[in-house]
Amino acid sequence: MNIEKIQTQKISEAVEEQIEKMIVSGAFQSGEKLPSVRELCDIFGVGRSAVRDAITTLKGKGIVDVRRGEGAFVCQFDCAKLFASSVLLPSFDDIQELFQVRKILEAGIAQMAAFHRTDHDLKVMKKILSDEAAERWEADYEFHLALAKAAKNDILIQFIQFISEMMKKTMVDFHIYVEKNNSIIKIIAEQHEEIYKTIKNRDCKRANEAMIYHLNYVEKLLQR
Repeated sequence: MNIEKIQTQKISEAVEEQIEKMIVSGAFQSGEKLPSVRELCDIFGVGRSAVRDAITTLKGKGIVDVRRGEGAFVCQFDCAKLFASSVLLPSFDDIQELFQVRKILEAGIAQMAAFHRTDHDLKVMKKILSDEAAERWEADYEFHLALAKAAKNDILIQFIQFISEMMKKTMVDFHIYVEKNNSIIKIIAEQHEEIYKTIKNRDCKRANEAMIYHLNYVEKLLQR
């Protein structure tokens, strides 16, 4: 019978976890200065060494930036750091998993875009959809990025940029393939137009459904 020893968490680790949770929850915003070491000692009821060790660990994770003579500041969120160890040349299985992420992420983005979009956002989307001279891959990417921008969430924009970079070669090859089939080009264009209409009409539910329908269609084509 294997029995694991009970380990007591170090005080500095508990402080680190608490500060990280506060940053994730939005209690401390990007670029905001954290309370001083003395103030953090009072907040958590711990000694200076525990707080200093916690700050050092958070700095190593890229969560805070320590500036000499000024204190510790919350770093701007960067999803590239979050996925620093990700595969840069994804396999077919990776592509399938990335598409699962896209469906979860972009369906929500479309829904948020329908709620938050401005007239300027609509003009940008419409221009992308009507710009036939643009490279198909670039126009497709710009349209999905425009949706993320319309959702008014900087972190979502970074996620879309990162996932698109991961899938770039696959999607470029995909667009080369579909260019040989005008019916597929027409269907994808109609799907993009439907997504645009739902966002223009502020129909959050339909925007969500239209995006899932579109990504399911593209995923099935990729699986061929």
